[in-house]
Amino acid sequence: MLKGISPVISPELLKILMEMGHGDELVIGDGNFPGAGLARNLVRLDGHGVPEVLEAILRLYPLDPYVEAPVALMQVVPGDKVETPIWETYHALCDRSEGRPVPFEEVERFAFYERAKKAYCVVMTGETALYANIILKKGVVAE
Repeated sequence: MLKGISPVISPELLKILMEMGHGDELVIGDGNFPGAGLARNLVRLDGHGVPEVLEAILRLYPLDPYVEAPVALMQVVPGDKVETPIWETYHALCDRSEGRPVPFEEVERFAFYERAKKAYCVVMTGETALYANIILKKGVVAE
């Protein structure tokens, strides 16, 4: 363990976060997300939920301020009667981390999968909420 780094962040994930460059994308998938079949780099954090993982990552990971929406959510399939209160948590965590309102976009389910295939890494969690998948576009550290 290291000072200042959440124990949720595994050594493998820390290495991957350090490797990523500006514009690279990171997917955090819920327990139903087909990450193993999509990922070029896969990290498993099955004992944790997405909000816990998201908060730990955002302490280290800048979001890209130069794109319209540096955060993407998997859009609820039309006709599916699923509520997504977890998205409010994501907005609060991202806004607090960046010190500003962070714009989000919703991406159709199969387009989300295609985007996940191109992502630098997929982090799989044990999250049980539906439609809890999120994509983060990395920005730069200007300090």
